[in-house]
Amino acid sequence: MSEKIALITGAAQGIGFACAEALAEDGCKVVLADIQESVHEAAAKLGGHGYLCDMGDMSQIAAMFDKIEAEVGSISVLVNNAGIALPGDFLKYTLEDFNKVIDVNLVGVFYATQRAAKTMVDKGLRGAIVNMSSINAQVAIPAIPAYCASKGGVMQLTKAAALSLAPHGIRVNAVGPGSIDTEMMAGVNANPEALAKVMSRTPIGRVGTAREIGDTVAFLASDKASYITGETIYVDGGRLGLNYTV
Repeated sequence: MSEKIALITGAAQGIGFACAEALAEDGCKVVLADIQESVHEAAAKLGGHGYLCDMGDMSQIAAMFDKIEAEVGSISVLVNNAGIALPGDFLKYTLEDFNKVIDVNLVGVFYATQRAAKTMVDKGLRGAIVNMSSINAQVAIPAIPAYCASKGGVMQLTKAAALSLAPHGIRVNAVGPGSIDTEMMAGVNANPEALAKVMSRTPIGRVGTAREIGDTVAFLASDKASYITGETIYVDGGRLGLNYTV
């Protein structure tokens, strides 16, 4: 992985930062993108580069790629991690909120994947793209309909992109986290009853860490995963395999 340039979106904190950290430790030159200003501080911690970008705005994504290529170089590893949920009651859920989630979580992933792949093909780079899906690509939570739809879409987009890009030596995979100790889980972790419910459907018996997701992403981006493409690896403590709870 030495000297490969890796772009990680949604990387100012949480899972995105953990992905960037794992890739940096493997020798990648990391580029962190986020909608939050703190992305610059996060990038500095890893000796990398930080860029502001709203991954729901295709013009911003295009401008960011142009700027990175001019200032840092050509990306050969892309981690599409940025995502939002916007929970709400299904019967009251607005089309505006649904579209916001789809734009960031799915359309932005497609556009960034396509843009990165074009450069990889033009430059003859054997690249790797890792998308952030979720166990909610397979199961669902009623309060986050757009999120569930977007992550199912990411799973299928990953397969389609992998098939399209395989002849160019570009691998595309996804990671599907379960319950991970991030800011999204803070409310659950602070509520013993809610945490007990999560643990009842997690055979390993604990919440996962952001770094465990980051290490899985780094593996898929590396040559150790050179014969893996089109797959979604679920890092969920055994949750999807659970038939029932007692």
